[in-house]
Amino acid sequence: MSGESKKLFISHVHQEAAALSELRELLQKAGYHIRDSSIDSATRAEAKSDDEESIKHDVLQPNIDWAGTMLVIIAPGIHAHPLADWAINYAQQQGKRIVGVYDQDGKESDLPASFHMYGDALVSLRSALLMAAIDGRLNTLLKPDSEMELPEREIDRFTCGEPEPQ
Repeated sequence: MSGESKKLFISHVHQEAAALSELRELLQKAGYHIRDSSIDSATRAEAKSDDEESIKHDVLQPNIDWAGTMLVIIAPGIHAHPLADWAINYAQQQGKRIVGVYDQDGKESDLPASFHMYGDALVSLRSALLMAAIDGRLNTLLKPDSEMELPEREIDRFTCGEPEPQ
């Protein structure tokens, strides 16, 4: 990291406590300022109510707004978590850099749909490329081993009732 401080927001699911702790320690040693999306009794108290909309707008949104870069810990279960997709979409709308970080059990199939569309970089937690991905020097989506690139996904999408393209 080049002398300046970087503000990072970390999105994760609760089962990733070990990966979150390891990532926070690594990033704090490198001089990053971090906020994570842990929803616990303290963060629930920040929300006006305990429903999902309040969590989005009273807790997640201000933390994403604060950060310059959003990290998403890629692990089993995150692809099905509605708050993860919402947070990635919101970060993209705010022009934030979005970096995926595989935890030790993370696989390509764990990537949230919104990350496929808006992710800027994807590396392993223990990769030497992690800081380059955060700082914007790496703009590649890598497999969990951080050695091979993910293939481009060209998928034709259709709306019901549209004629098929020729």
